[in-house]
Amino acid sequence: MKLNTLTGSAAITFPFMGQQLQLFPDKAIFWKEQKSLLLSDVHLGKAAHFRKAGIAVPGTIHRHDLERISNLIHQTGAERVLFLGDLFHSELNKEWWFFEEWLHTHQEVQFVLIKGNHDILPPAIYQQSRLKIAEEELILSPFILTHEPLNSKKSKKGLYNICGHIHPAIKLRGGAFQQLRLPCFYFGLHYALLPAFGKFTGFYQIKPKKEDIIFAIAEDRVLHL
Repeated sequence: MKLNTLTGSAAITFPFMGQQLQLFPDKAIFWKEQKSLLLSDVHLGKAAHFRKAGIAVPGTIHRHDLERISNLIHQTGAERVLFLGDLFHSELNKEWWFFEEWLHTHQEVQFVLIKGNHDILPPAIYQQSRLKIAEEELILSPFILTHEPLNSKKSKKGLYNICGHIHPAIKLRGGAFQQLRLPCFYFGLHYALLPAFGKFTGFYQIKPKKEDIIFAIAEDRVLHL
């Protein structure tokens, strides 16, 4: 496996299953052959959900996430953005309307949502937006894209599953009992996990096997472990 750092970027180019995947420290993958940007678990609107419960969380955190996506689109020249589920966090709030306005600032880009467990807005809301909707999966050979990992028995023959949902992180240990937990890209035998894109999300520490491939995100770098 030959890894290359992109010129002028902290991303890593990862050749995988005959495809060129560019892994960005902003927790997204650019699939070169499909000119598509893959990201998962943005959880827009989550801040408003917490504010409704009386917890003061600034709504600007989601505006910053959208700025990050815009920067990735410009940096990669992506013609399509594939959201691998949990784009919006549950109930409708004003952050959705800001998101719709943002979509119109990228008229040249197609946006596709593969729905996740938090994507529960009324169908009419999705229909009136610029989003194209995949209810459970999107097949783009050699991959099958979903929100939650597919059981290996359910995965389509010959297709590798790329998904989100788990919010993977890896624990690194240093000297003097030092420990550091970092979000990561995970490539296992049957599926790959994307880190949660949204800044207002948590982590789940995974326990990779020896044969798994892990790329940790350390601030503005992607590190192959």
